[in-house]
Amino acid sequence: MTHEKLLDAYANLTVHSGLNIQHGQQLLISAPLDAVPLVRRITEHAYKAGASLVTTIYADDVTSLARYNFAPDDAFDTAPAWLFNGMAEAFKGGAARLAIAGEDPSLLAGQDPQKLSRANKARSLAYRPALELITGFAINWCVIAAATPAWAKSVFPGLPEAEAVAKLWDAIFACTRADLPDPVKAWEEHSANLARRTAFLNERRYRALKYSGPGTDLMLGLAEDHVWKGGAGRARNGVICNANIPTEEVFTAPHKDMVDGTVCSSKPLSYQGSLIDGIKVRFERGKIVEMTAAKGEDAFRSLISTDEGAARLGEVALVPHSSPISKSGIIFNNTLFDENAASHIAVGQSYTENIRDASKRSKEELSALGANSSLVHVDWMIGSGELDVEGIHADGSAELLMRKGEWAV
Repeated sequence: MTHEKLLDAYANLTVHSGLNIQHGQQLLISAPLDAVPLVRRITEHAYKAGASLVTTIYADDVTSLARYNFAPDDAFDTAPAWLFNGMAEAFKGGAARLAIAGEDPSLLAGQDPQKLSRANKARSLAYRPALELITGFAINWCVIAAATPAWAKSVFPGLPEAEAVAKLWDAIFACTRADLPDPVKAWEEHSANLARRTAFLNERRYRALKYSGPGTDLMLGLAEDHVWKGGAGRARNGVICNANIPTEEVFTAPHKDMVDGTVCSSKPLSYQGSLIDGIKVRFERGKIVEMTAAKGEDAFRSLISTDEGAARLGEVALVPHSSPISKSGIIFNNTLFDENAASHIAVGQSYTENIRDASKRSKEELSALGANSSLVHVDWMIGSGELDVEGIHADGSAELLMRKGEWAV
């Protein structure tokens, strides 16, 4: 298949398997400028599927960097609340959400960490109304990626730009199953497999997960009334969608106060223009009390200092080491892909869909069950071919779940 046909298949997959756009529904897209060809195809397929209006907000790395080079100091406590409030209103009105990743993972490397911290906190505060609707699964939403020159060069630094971009696109098409004869059907089958895995875990009702591996000795308690999810899910508006394409994970809510021990990252984390690698942390009663990072330590320290909940966990996900993304051998420097190559955890806000009957419970009740609250939600990878995971039952007995990164049950 030509690149153009693959791009069209990817766009069609996004609209139908990712978002599952409904007739008369609006769609709000955010995307990098380099993703214009993909956005145009997605827009076309969305209208063919019955969308009433597609609105795209573009981001530009060059102008984002200009802020740090030329803006006055007090500018870094400012965020476009009017824009994020508008997004929240769109979601309340039933609009679907599509985010297209592809930014330069090292865009803000070398910038003043205090400016980065202030800007990220201001953005997180302003984005909170929209974030709560997304993490609460109020609407059908999806995150995908588009190959961009800056991102491609970070993944394949030894190749000429055009060759690097083409190679990254090929990897995206393969990891998202867009290069198969019938990608939509392939995603139906993949979601069914993930659903079987979540059904098994929900039946087991583990109290905690025990992680053992190089640099990792962690006991991670699970929230009371937790629910495992994976693959396609039904949003509160009744629409079944895949929130991430690609996705290989099954995930649930950890208990924000019941995480103890040490854990280290297994892949780099790209966060708000900073590349963070070699993370090592120690938890006590759910909170990170010690941390170091081989690269980007200031950025990670700033992240977990955003608020009280940013130093606690909001998600735990299991991914086999043999996932297609892991098998590719590519480190994508992009969380959407790297988190689906390895088991991971996320600091910050919990997904309330991971708590049974969450829509009927108050914030105080959810907190008492162990759900975390924060302005941020950031995944980082801890899985590898050397990691063992045990499920711990209520009576303290253990059952091997993953051995050397692979499912053991």
